This record gives sequence, structure tokens and C-alpha cells, in this order.
Amino acid sequence: MPVVLQIEGLTKSFGANVLFRNLTLTLNEGDKLGLIAKNGSGKSTLLSIIAGIEGYDSGKITFHGEPAIGYLEQAPHFDQSRTVIDTCLEGDDAQSRAVRAYEQALTNADDASVAAAVQMMDNAHAWDYEDRFKQILTQLHITDFRQQISQLSGGQVKRVALAKILIAEPQLLILDEPTNHLDIDIIEWLEDYLTRSRTTLLMVTHDRYFLDKICNRIVEIDGQLAFNYAGNYDYYLEKRAERIEAQNAQVAKARNLLRTELEWMRRQPQARAHKAQYRIDAFYDLRERAQNTRHDREVTLNVNSTYIGNKIFTAHHVSKAWGDKVILRDFNYTFARYEKLGIVGDNGVGKTSFIRLLLNQLQPDSGRFEVGETIRWGYYSQEGIAMDEGKKVIDAARDIAEHIVFDEKTQYTASQFLNLFLFSAADQQKYIAKLSGGERRRLYLATVLMRKPNFLILDEPTNDLDITTLEILEDYLARFRGCVIVVSHDRFFLDRIVDHTFVFMGDGVVKDFPGNYSEYRAWKEFHEQNKESAGAEKAKEKPIRAATHTSAPKLSYKEKKELESLSNELNSLNEEKRALDEAFAAGDVTDIATRAARYEEIKSLIDEKELRWLELSEKDQ
Repeated sequence: MPVVLQIEGLTKSFGANVLFRNLTLTLNEGDKLGLIAKNGSGKSTLLSIIAGIEGYDSGKITFHGEPAIGYLEQAPHFDQSRTVIDTCLEGDDAQSRAVRAYEQALTNADDASVAAAVQMMDNAHAWDYEDRFKQILTQLHITDFRQQISQLSGGQVKRVALAKILIAEPQLLILDEPTNHLDIDIIEWLEDYLTRSRTTLLMVTHDRYFLDKICNRIVEIDGQLAFNYAGNYDYYLEKRAERIEAQNAQVAKARNLLRTELEWMRRQPQARAHKAQYRIDAFYDLRERAQNTRHDREVTLNVNSTYIGNKIFTAHHVSKAWGDKVILRDFNYTFARYEKLGIVGDNGVGKTSFIRLLLNQLQPDSGRFEVGETIRWGYYSQEGIAMDEGKKVIDAARDIAEHIVFDEKTQYTASQFLNLFLFSAADQQKYIAKLSGGERRRLYLATVLMRKPNFLILDEPTNDLDITTLEILEDYLARFRGCVIVVSHDRFFLDRIVDHTFVFMGDGVVKDFPGNYSEYRAWKEFHEQNKESAGAEKAKEKPIRAATHTSAPKLSYKEKKELESLSNELNSLNEEKRALDEAFAAGDVTDIATRAARYEEIKSLIDEKELRWLELSEKDQ
């Protein structure tokens, strides 16, 4: 395959902190490469360097064929005064210019400008392009194309940034944590999109299912070096374990040699002076290799929770709404001891509000939560906490506790506890202001757990955490002798931790499913397939049944009349749309602004009425 990107001898450091040294990487056309490393190892920096945003110390980066590059940052920034459509179409290519002009002409309702814009659209072959960008935005749950960026949430801004890149169809796609702040449905849509796409892909993500399904190559940055694996995430795990085992075998051999060399080096200086200098140099190299033993996932959180009683919490007829938006409707539930619950649902459906109600940070409109006296909450929120930027990591931990005592056998100093979260002695002396986003989240997680909670509530804990930290947290939660509620879009994390799932369906409806997310998804797909099959069978049987007997209609008289009316309206609207299509194709510009506006209105009406027609048709089966 042709080479798209060649990186040779790349080195990047911030002061004394070297992120990577002499890094070499080749990206071939069609590769879908996932980049893995601990937080603070320079993953985002490397992507930023490749995208041409950040500089580097030494090395060479070569692009072959001058590919168009699409780069998604972890936290995209746009002009707050611009609209969604203007942001997505700010490119200088002919199609973007044509669609911008067309949309603006429709807004202005000026015949001359609309006629000119229609001609631009024809010349640039931009009609399909307009359909594609609207389709992608809609798939990403962005439906108000004229909404200002300033009115969007952080998650919506991330989706707009993703849509903008996908619309442009670059030859090289660089994605930094693309699944953060996306609902599971959107993540699965993006998975399918990227799997089908022929675009060359380089991405950083902690979503292991996402990596496994999409990537055909994994590169791990470890100890300032890059290790390449030609396979998906599952293959990477297998081969990485083999690599570390081989590395440790080499270290064991080096240690045996070191004992012999150590005896020699400790002899009298005058005796050593007669030996060859190469042997002295080899000793120091050997000593360094002998100290490089790797213990993969060596950190284990042997932390017991404080005692938790049998009474956890009970929800009694809890209801909550924000205006017309219902979060909970007459919700009742008794939480059991040691229960591990996962919560899923679309963004904005009320997952975080449910947690805030439970923590008494928000009051229900009716009903109440009855919480047990032994409950000690540990809450890890999406927003994180404000930390003193001028403090060192170790001082922030010591502000909470100098010593953390769980029981007679399990006691830690603040420094030892931080070490469990991969903060080395040197890392603990860093100022918080110098930490990466992932390192801050890791520190936040440590401060939550060092308070010894017996009921953990984790709201999107996987955002910005590296895979190593997630594995440590997963192992801890699997053994945690307390209660856990997890709100997450990370399917792998949910599958490992939870024993049942709350699915927030919207309109205050919460479905309690007795299994993890993948089990729920499999059940849902099976249920939908059965429903479709049953519908198909009914459609086949309907003429036979009609000949043998008559059954009472399931539609009311009013609904039956509505269905007939909708059929007539759809016929008329489709006929009108067809006539306008023919007029535009013929170049008829008479009163074109009014007709173009009517054309857009017709498309919306057809979509709306078709949905209602389908709803009534299914009821009439």
C-alpha cells in the first residue's frame, strides 16, 4: 500500500520531560491505526504535531501525495457567534462556497441571489454534498443547523466538530478521543461509518470496543519508544503480553550476568585499570538493562470500603421535570447491598439529574429518596473539581489525608496511595497546572477513593482516562465491597462492572434490565428483529385473513380518517416537490426565492407526515 505519512526520529520534550525520543512511525493508505499510551506520555501532543499545530525538537515528518487532513481535537474551539451550518461549511472549496451561498440566499429570500446560488450549486455539483452534510449532522443528533455555537453544550460542540471533519471527507483523518461526550448510539454509528470508510485513520481513544472493531493496527508509546502491532486491540493485548514476558526474560538473563560483572567492577581500582574500557562501558549498559523489569498492570488497589449496612436507599414515587421535559415519572426502586448498576441513555435524557436527586443536590417535584445511615458517598462527576493550580500533586492529596487507613492490614501514606494511581515520586512533585487533562482526571479519581466511600457514583469516569488507569479502576470496582452506580458511554467498562442496567428511555421512563450493556443490546436487537419478522408475517397473512374473517379495526374512526387524509396530503406534496424539481432543472428562475423556500418547507412536511403515516399504519396491522 502507498505510504501516506512517514515519521523519522521524532523527539519532543517540555523542559526536562521527554515525551518521546527518536520515534519512528509509518502510516500506509487505508490503515486504521489506534495510538495507545499512558496519560502524560504525549499522545495528544503527537497528533497535534502531525496536524501541523505544534512544533517538535528534532526529526522529520513527511506526507506523501499531500493528503487533505481532518483533525479532531479533544476540546474543539469555534467562533461562538457563528451558526452550526456556517461552522461546518467554512471551507474554501467550490461545494462549501456554493452551499453557503444557497443557504444564505434562502434566508434572505431574494430572487436574484437564489437564482445565482442555484446556478452555483449546479456548477459545483453540490446538491449531494448538501444532503450529505445535513444527513451527517442529523446522525450526530444536531438538527438545528442555524443554532449559534454559543448555545451548544460541550458535547454538542464536539459533535459539530466531528461532523465538519466527516463532511469534508479528508484522505487522512486524525481523531483525538472521538467518543468522549457521545451517546452509545452515536458511538456505534461512528464505528460503522469509520469501518466502512476507506479514509486513512490515526486516532487516540480509550474506548476498547471502538479500537477493536475499527483498527487494523495498534501503536503503543511506552518508555519513549513506539511498539507496532499489526492487528486490532484484542491482537495487541496478546502480543503485548508476549513482548513483556520476553523483555522480562532478557532482564533476568541480564541480572545473572550483572552478578559476575559486579564482582569484577568492585575489585581494586588499580586492577580494574588494566581491563578494557569497553568492558566497563558494557557494565553500565548491563546495569541499566537489568533494572528494566516490566510488571504489566502491576498496580492493584487492595482497598476495602468502609462498612455498609443492609439499608441502602429506596425511591418512593419520585417525579422530576424541567418544564415540559420529564426526567422521572413516579419512580420506585429499592437499592440492594453490594449492587452494581449501570445507567445508559441519550444525552440530555436525565441521567445526571437522577444522580443529583439521589445525592440531595436536587429536589424532586414529588416523592422522596430514603437513604441509609451508613452510606458514605463517593462522587466522581463529569465536570471534575476545581483544583489549586499552584499546588503540587502530593500537597493536594495531603490536604485530604496524610494517612489513609482502611483496616489493620491496609494502610497507605498519601504518597503511597498516589503511587497506586501511577503517580511516581517525580510526578507527585509536579504542579497541578502542568498536568495533562488525563492526569488531572486520574488525580481527581484518587482523591475520591482516598475518602474511603462505601457507595461510589461515577458519572462518565472513562472520559480522558487512559486504558491503564481504566484497567486499575475496573479491577478495583470488581472487588469493591460496596455499592456502585456508573453512568457511562464506555461499553467495555459497563460490561466489566455492572450486574444490571437502568435504560433511560425518555419522558420519565426508566427500564430496569437484568444484565450489562451488551446483554441489553443483544436483547433489544433480538426483540426488534422478532417484531419486524412478526410484522412481515402479518403482512403476508393479511389478505388470507381478510378473505376468511373480518376483525375489528385497531384504529379509531378519527385515526382512520387521519390516515386517509395523510395519504392524500403526501401524494399532493410529492407531486408539488416533483414539479419544483422539474422547474429547477429547466432553469426557470421565476419567483425563485419563494419557490426555493417552499421546496425546503415541502421536504420537512413530507418527513413529518411520513412518520405519522408509518405510526398509524403499524397500528393498523
